Amino acid sequence: MNRSEVLERFNPQKDNLLGILHGLQNGNPNNYLTESDLKAVAEYLNITFSHVFGVVTYYTMFSLKQRGKYIIRICNSPVCNMKRSLSLADEIRDLLGIGVGETTGDMLFTLEYTECLGRCDVAPSIMVAEDVYGNVTRKSLASIIKKYK
Repeated sequence: MNRSEVLERFNPQKDNLLGILHGLQNGNPNNYLTESDLKAVAEYLNITFSHVFGVVTYYTMFSLKQRGKYIIRICNSPVCNMKRSLSLADEIRDLLGIGVGETTGDMLFTLEYTECLGRCDVAPSIMVAEDVYGNVTRKSLASIIKKYK
């Protein structure tokens, strides 16, 4: 879906800012928002570019740089940390050869930390694309990633 199609889905009201940004980012094959996207949103909603930029840089689900087709998000909440979620980044480095904030050479995966995924009962949790996984272990992590290759 191109930019104008995304914008047309929403009324030009400030309350629609997050929905518009998600629509634009999800419609970009490289999972990010361009400067021209931010300018178009600011103009469409009649708000400042700096306001849109501030929202995009505040929320971890948005990105201003190109990312892989599948975003792997490791939950960084206190509960997941107690269950060793941060060690999952080391496992992913072993499996895919990327660290946090990096993208595989084939542009298939990007690894990021995110705040709470709301799955504390099954910590540690990760999110791949729109799918959330709990009780992630080294073994299950390998099979999860294999599903997306």
